[in-house]
Amino acid sequence: MVGRLIQVANSAYQYPLIFKQLWHTPLVQSPDQEIVYRDRKRFTYREIRGRVGRLASALSKIGVKPGDTVGVLDWDSNRFLEAFFAIPMMGAILQTVNVRLSPEQIAYTINHAGASTLLVNDEFVELLEGIKPELTKVKTLVVMSDRPSPQTASLSFAGEYENLLAAASPDYDFPDFDENTQATTFYTTGTTGLPKGVYYSHRQLVLHSLCGLALFGIAGQQGRFSRDDVYMPITPMFHVHAWGFPWSATVAGVKQVYPGRYDPALLVKLIVSEGVTFTHGVPTILQMLLTAAAAANVDLHGLKMVIGGSALPKALAAGARRRHRYLCRLRDVGNRSTRRSFPCPIKGSLRRSRSGSRVPY
Repeated sequence: MVGRLIQVANSAYQYPLIFKQLWHTPLVQSPDQEIVYRDRKRFTYREIRGRVGRLASALSKIGVKPGDTVGVLDWDSNRFLEAFFAIPMMGAILQTVNVRLSPEQIAYTINHAGASTLLVNDEFVELLEGIKPELTKVKTLVVMSDRPSPQTASLSFAGEYENLLAAASPDYDFPDFDENTQATTFYTTGTTGLPKGVYYSHRQLVLHSLCGLALFGIAGQQGRFSRDDVYMPITPMFHVHAWGFPWSATVAGVKQVYPGRYDPALLVKLIVSEGVTFTHGVPTILQMLLTAAAAANVDLHGLKMVIGGSALPKALAAGARRRHRYLCRLRDVGNRSTRRSFPCPIKGSLRRSRSGSRVPY
């Protein structure tokens, strides 16, 4: 049975839920807001959007077409954020390669995903060199680096990331297409057999991003995420899309801080120097932060943190309470039979996602 359908005018824009639509609001409301990479680089939203266009133009020049899979091997960086948008927006598929898997498993996931192009941080060149003979579908490599001259070993690269972007146009014409087009793929950690691949459409991830803003935006004080926050992921972007927060943070137009490879002392330094107020990670990340903050004699008051992946240990919460003066209430919303509350040092709530290590919505 079908109800009464509304007749849509021929001139009406059938608004597809695809990634390019997520840029409209931040470019209007906060084009000069900052996106920071470690203590190295600072960009505005307007500049990052230009770089997204440049990346798509550069990938197109080296042969990437809609439907192709592009793998990324990097730490949390502005480059990864640019890839989070540019690759799906051009109709290709983003594979976030889990660099913490074994070399054999990394090779398996790249082959299984059918990646034809890889963007590679030069920290992983030696690893890639060892498995390259097994990557029969990979045709093109692009090197990324924080060094003046990237390390390339014996591998042949189509170019260096920044040089390719500098030579490319920011005005890539991102098309409309079916919102059910595949946008991304990633793999589990392979604790039972080979890593298992999952994939998501534009529609799923756009809705996920908006639902994340709605979920955390309606909170009163505990764990609220708003335009006044400063966001920094401490979940790898190759691990379930950093739980989708980079997309949500971009839609919100907040200041974003990307820390690269996790260095506990640098994380604490960035929290203080950049005014970070919202982050997320597993309980071991909280332990790492508390230890580094204690060594630097830094109080993490004002920081809100979403905890996922596993339940927060009672001893860790108690230790946090003893170390820090700014207290709040912590909620573990994972297992109803063990649900409990603790005082904690982080402003707002530290919440365990019901979905564990999977995408939380």
